[in-house]
Amino acid sequence: MIRMVTRAAAVALMAMPLLGAAAHADDALGTPVGHVTIKVQSADIGIGRTWGSGRLTFQHHTYRFRIDGGSIAAVGYSKVTGSGDVYNLHAVKDFEGSYAAVNGEATAGTGVGGVVLSNPNGVKIKLVTQSKGGRLAAAAQGMKITLVK
Repeated sequence: MIRMVTRAAAVALMAMPLLGAAAHADDALGTPVGHVTIKVQSADIGIGRTWGSGRLTFQHHTYRFRIDGGSIAAVGYSKVTGSGDVYNLHAVKDFEGSYAAVNGEATAGTGVGGVVLSNPNGVKIKLVTQSKGGRLAAAAQGMKITLVK
């Protein structure tokens, strides 16, 4: 168990430059067309689960959505809130789908992070997150966003 946590910590530290790149990705992503807020929880013992909800503001409308996902190479539990901008969204139906990210998280008490998520429709979400709990993650992460009708 200690060996797995040590490896995860090393990978998380190597992933931290990616988080810095996400914070400076405005030029590469273009002009934001929407805004999101999220609240998720993650529980992990090697392979983990993430679940939560959020709101998308797009073209003067607000849409609620559910988040379900998972991660690998993570240990612990955290509650995460975040907000960010949405790019390359042309129709609200394109917001739904599976999103992928490679990131690292090291939360002991509270933490701050950032990530850029993308789906097969070309939609990108740049999030700034705040987490509470005790969690160490260093892996690919995926989540499915489903609009609440």
